[in-house]
Amino acid sequence: MTVVRVAAAAYPIDFLPDWAAYEAKISAWVEEAVGLGASMLVFPEYAALELVALLPTALHHDVTAMRPALQAFLPGVLALHTRLAQQYGVGIVAGSLPVAHGDGFVNRAYIFGPDGTFSFQDKLMMTRFEAEEWHISPGSGVRVFAVGGVRYGIVICYDSEFPGLSRQLAEAGAEVLLVPSFTGARRGYTRVRVGSMARALENQVYAVHAPLIADAAWTYAVEDAVGMTGVYTPADDGLPEDGVLAQGQWNKPGWLVADLDLSLTRHVQLDGHVLNWRDRVAAVQRVTPAEVLNLDQVAAGA
Repeated sequence: MTVVRVAAAAYPIDFLPDWAAYEAKISAWVEEAVGLGASMLVFPEYAALELVALLPTALHHDVTAMRPALQAFLPGVLALHTRLAQQYGVGIVAGSLPVAHGDGFVNRAYIFGPDGTFSFQDKLMMTRFEAEEWHISPGSGVRVFAVGGVRYGIVICYDSEFPGLSRQLAEAGAEVLLVPSFTGARRGYTRVRVGSMARALENQVYAVHAPLIADAAWTYAVEDAVGMTGVYTPADDGLPEDGVLAQGQWNKPGWLVADLDLSLTRHVQLDGHVLNWRDRVAAVQRVTPAEVLNLDQVAAGA
């Protein structure tokens, strides 16, 4: 496959009355994206946390106690997305949520194939809120997922700001980086956007950014979330000169749908105006420990 149509969700958090409302909402979102022709759908980081509304009110602002309570919904979340992926024959990255793992909890994004098979990617780099207040632990390892003949990597929010993680995915054959995010202010959104664009540039691949949208004073977990969907590319032959293939509107919920022509990124990796992907080896080999020179002292001793 050389062209794949992806859909990135700017997904809004709602105060839902019951599980049936959650199931209806997710089903409607998936149906809409499928109607737009998308074959890979990406929901944002922590989108599943609107399920906090179904917990006892006392837990809505208790970010540590809500973690174990949310585990009761996990089988239903998995079953729902499995059914939808099978029903429509599409790939889906579900909104992540804290999942019990070992002695703690990880931020886990599940990905579902068209036949309902699923796996997951855990977030590796935790923000201060996750580490210091929520006590979410980092996962281990990165994975590349082959869906419909395309290889995807999932880079969850803060992970996009660290080049080595995406580089490992690209080395394993990922041609599209999926970036679900939850950012509480524009500065956080900007960091993820810039990181996603940089990862697309240096690996000469596509990056698909799906942000959470929230004005939810009823829960401290995702009280505020802002952003704008985007699909980023290397700025090279046949691709947008500003590296932006498609972009949504600020804080406007909805799907952003874009066609990713993999023949274009494959071409620039091999014969682009610049060869970031090829030159990654030389960029490492030519770097030596920095020599520090005090030019003030050099001038004084001249």
